Amino acid sequence: MKSILVYGIPNCGTCKKAMQWLEDNDINYEFINTKENKPTKEMITDWVKSLGSKSMRNTSGMSYRALGEEKKTWSDEQWIEAFSEDAMLLKRPLFVKDGEAVLVGFRANDAVKREKLSWTST
Repeated sequence: MKSILVYGIPNCGTCKKAMQWLEDNDINYEFINTKENKPTKEMITDWVKSLGSKSMRNTSGMSYRALGEEKKTWSDEQWIEAFSEDAMLLKRPLFVKDGEAVLVGFRANDAVKREKLSWTST
């Protein structure tokens, strides 16, 4: 059975909310703790291609705030390097469906979440 991969950390409130929403909508998922299973640079590169580095930045996190002002001018390559060194820089949760990153964060309205995360019956 197909499943969505949800990357995040277990004590993140937004991740908990996302997992509850997936369960409420009968959507299969597998949770991957990015603290224990750091995403590879290759995975992050693919995610940036799909979502863009800007949307993937966890701007409210301590790791992000600890970066210098130069972060404002970083290229995608510099962000990929930073994300791969410190997974706490990644906005959570990050959803991967069919091997492609489809959504990051969980502020989208329900219609967008359903469109990005639901399986269409064929």
